[in-house]
Amino acid sequence: MGQIFRRCCGPRVRRFAALLLCGWLAGCSWLPSQGPTAAAIGDQATANGKQQFDIVEVNDQVVKTLLSQPSPSFQSLFGKYGKPTAPTISVGDTVVVSIWEGGDETLFGTGLLVEPGTGAASGSRGTTLPAQIVPTDGMITVPFVGRVKVAGRTAAQAQLLIQTLLTGKTASPQVIVTVPQTSHNTVTVAGEVVHGARVPLPPNGARLLDIVATAGGVQAPVYDVYVRLSRREATTTIPFQTLVDKPDENIYAWPGDVLTLIRVPHTFAAFGATGRNAQIPFDQEKLDLAQALAKSSGLLDQTADPAGVFLLREEPISVVRQIDPAGAAQWHQATVPVIFHFDLLDAKTYFFAQNFPVHNNDIVYVAPARSNTIQKFFGLFGSVTSPLITGAAVSNSIP
Repeated sequence: MGQIFRRCCGPRVRRFAALLLCGWLAGCSWLPSQGPTAAAIGDQATANGKQQFDIVEVNDQVVKTLLSQPSPSFQSLFGKYGKPTAPTISVGDTVVVSIWEGGDETLFGTGLLVEPGTGAASGSRGTTLPAQIVPTDGMITVPFVGRVKVAGRTAAQAQLLIQTLLTGKTASPQVIVTVPQTSHNTVTVAGEVVHGARVPLPPNGARLLDIVATAGGVQAPVYDVYVRLSRREATTTIPFQTLVDKPDENIYAWPGDVLTLIRVPHTFAAFGATGRNAQIPFDQEKLDLAQALAKSSGLLDQTADPAGVFLLREEPISVVRQIDPAGAAQWHQATVPVIFHFDLLDAKTYFFAQNFPVHNNDIVYVAPARSNTIQKFFGLFGSVTSPLITGAAVSNSIP
């Protein structure tokens, strides 16, 4: 092509093309690109003497360190509470007292029931007092006994107390106390993926999944749902799938607990020389880098640099100190921008990618190959010089 160029083009055309070539070689950054090359990312880590981000070369130790980081846990934070004690009656609860009496003279009923035709006594008469809401003094009224303090007592303790107070006033009194409505011994369930409810706790206790089921269950894909438990002054959140998969996390609910079920669809962004540049949902509880690359349609054969695969996210400084102690010494803040580098030209890196955890809102970037930039340059150069050559050739052919 050089001989054709020299033969067809005059000195002025050749000088113009040479100047054009020099200009483009000096300004290759003007060429269209999918993003910075792997080398450019390394060069940009420091600007004006200031560290812009930390670059971590991914190896087996880095992956193990990331996988060993503790996750939020209901068991570790709330497991000390164990199973709650039997619920007690509280102010605002609704209490119902039922009384049975023996003998032919009763305080509440009409005596023994007599079966028609036989005259045989069939049992005692039972009376259920009207439901009472426990007032602020914690006491309810029982006829022939007076005011009885029930707040702070279990239903069994309250019924034994009332039965003792009735003894001597009626024959063989038997008492049952029930609490059909309570505002204290309940768990509040709320959130966008569950029917809100205030769920009463049974006397023998209930675990968190029992409470969610009683409230109607989860109305969204399990892998998108997170459970936030607030108990007293502590709150933490875990994936709903963890609650299902790990029995230890399915702890007992306590009175006053607030369970909030929220939907948090996890996504990552894919950029650069991938088959799909987009914000891509996980659609599963956990995602590794190999799966993320597959979801982004892999690396483009003609343009991608397999040695330039990166994952970008903010990491706590405590994690950076473990995976890159030297790099962490340059940072004095709670979180650090970290770029994890994967060289997929090295076969063992695929195993690292298969175990490397992707987090919500991570960025996966595949750098373009440097040879692709050169190809683009010569493509553009040819598109400009070709008309010059053609024009010169036509001019030379005219007598």
